[in-house]
Amino acid sequence: MIEEINKQGGLFGDDEVLIKAFQSGDKKAFDRLLLGHMNRVFNLCYRFMSDYEEANDCAQETFIKVYRSLNGFKFQSSFSTWLYRIAVNTCKNRLKSAEYRNRMQTFKIGENKELNNNSYTGEIADQSLSPVTLLDKKETEALIQSAIDSLPEEQKEIIVLRDIEGFSYEEIADITDNELGTVKSKLSRARGTLKEKLKGLI
Repeated sequence: MIEEINKQGGLFGDDEVLIKAFQSGDKKAFDRLLLGHMNRVFNLCYRFMSDYEEANDCAQETFIKVYRSLNGFKFQSSFSTWLYRIAVNTCKNRLKSAEYRNRMQTFKIGENKELNNNSYTGEIADQSLSPVTLLDKKETEALIQSAIDSLPEEQKEIIVLRDIEGFSYEEIADITDNELGTVKSKLSRARGTLKEKLKGLI
């Protein structure tokens, strides 16, 4: 089965081929499926959680849920839409949990070393930029992320999916179970709110 996947879908294989292989009993196919999506799932979780450990936990929980449910996947939607819907809902549930709220309340803005010193942006730094430019860029990213974090949950969700992760309107509609027009309307309001929050800051 693995040889068939390699022929049809390259290094990680086509999602549909891998899922069918997994459903036929080839558990190794799940590892290849995971490798094809884990970076983007982690990036998505990080943008929602703004914390490396929380994002890692949410990404792991997402793939555990996927592993447990994959045998029942019916191909009624694309696998990626199904996967990212699980990731988004996992993050939203985590954000609502009392444990997470209590943990976040213990941080002071000036003492969040993880955000200030070890913030994961999902990008490789441009070595041609000067240290001052890199610092300015990092500070700007921190301000933007802080403003995004302060948005209402529904607005943050749309901003992250569209403007940070680059999902299409159609994909966002599928992931969030919203009509296409609703997605565009929510995004317009979210962008307006974010613009106001960042006015005079960057």
